Amino acid sequence: MAVLTEEQSMLRDAARTWTREKSPVSAFRKVRDSGAPLGYDPAAFAEMAEMGWAGVIIPEGYGGSDFGYLSLGLILEETGRTLTASPILSSALAAASAVILGGTEAQKEAWLPKIASGEVVATLAVDEGAHHRPSHVNTKAAKTGAGYTLSGTKTFVLEGMAAGLFVVSARTAGADGDKEGISLFLVPADAKGVSRKALKLADSRGAAKVVFENVEVGADALLGAEGQGWDLLEKTLDRARAGLAAEMLGSAVQAFETTLDYLKTRVQFGQVIGAFQALQHRAAKMFTDLELARSCVEAALTAIDNDSPDVPELVSLAKAKVGDTLHLVSNEMVQMHGGIGMTDAHDAGLYLKRARATEATYGGQAYHRDRYARLHGY
Repeated sequence: MAVLTEEQSMLRDAARTWTREKSPVSAFRKVRDSGAPLGYDPAAFAEMAEMGWAGVIIPEGYGGSDFGYLSLGLILEETGRTLTASPILSSALAAASAVILGGTEAQKEAWLPKIASGEVVATLAVDEGAHHRPSHVNTKAAKTGAGYTLSGTKTFVLEGMAAGLFVVSARTAGADGDKEGISLFLVPADAKGVSRKALKLADSRGAAKVVFENVEVGADALLGAEGQGWDLLEKTLDRARAGLAAEMLGSAVQAFETTLDYLKTRVQFGQVIGAFQALQHRAAKMFTDLELARSCVEAALTAIDNDSPDVPELVSLAKAKVGDTLHLVSNEMVQMHGGIGMTDAHDAGLYLKRARATEATYGGQAYHRDRYARLHGY
């Protein structure tokens, strides 16, 4: 477990208190049942932004606190515990990282303060198919006299219906699958030719299919160098993956603790079911996997803060390990609760659905095991 500073401990404790008091699982259930168009409660996100959560990784000069990725991971872990729906991951982490890492001074001044304050929700528009394959880009960016014209479709764009800004990967050269020739662009959601359609996901979170039809942007919309956006995209995605892994860890920890409480209170055959050795072994397996997952997640976030060269492999290790762990714990939560665990009235189903959605986001276990192996020369 990482050694936290006093400020980080205070941030984590404040996030834990707020999520439990203001955003318990019952709050997410209300959002889901209400059919909220954005997939989250805008009032709750406004409170999060007021507390500074949307600016944790953003430098102070642009309205943030520059607390780092481990600090934001601590917040995401607590929101993961209560399944809190918000654009923190997509906007304050993923899109903000792209602008911080690749933006010009003018781009940073234009967008980072708005992201930090929660005034603008930004998100990555990267994937074009059912699976996470960031190098498979068919969206085209044709150079024009005034800038570029973008045409293509992005799917499963997180918070796509709420976004005011898209960080779009588009091809300025090369063929589908080539890493060379990919460029990143900052595209306002209200630009002419941008349309979006809400997608219904298993976990009831906000996502959209976004179509760019001859969208004209200026040369100042280019993020980084033309045709050389792959490295920036990978660095941005690794930060998003690490943050998502932290949220997934929180969901897994809460699912385990809820199940453990049930094992201690549910009586069957005249004794609590936690006394049965078979269930004890399964609980011990979950506990050890959770401890390993935590070490992987915190190592990845710390490596990002330290700008370590091994960030890619540590992030893939964390995403794969926490994905396996959350898959196991969410399954066991349903299994060990028995009949009640199969009903919508119980929270077990909400954790299982969220687990399946997050496993696939930014690359599933198979994607990251393969990537980890390739990074190590296999």
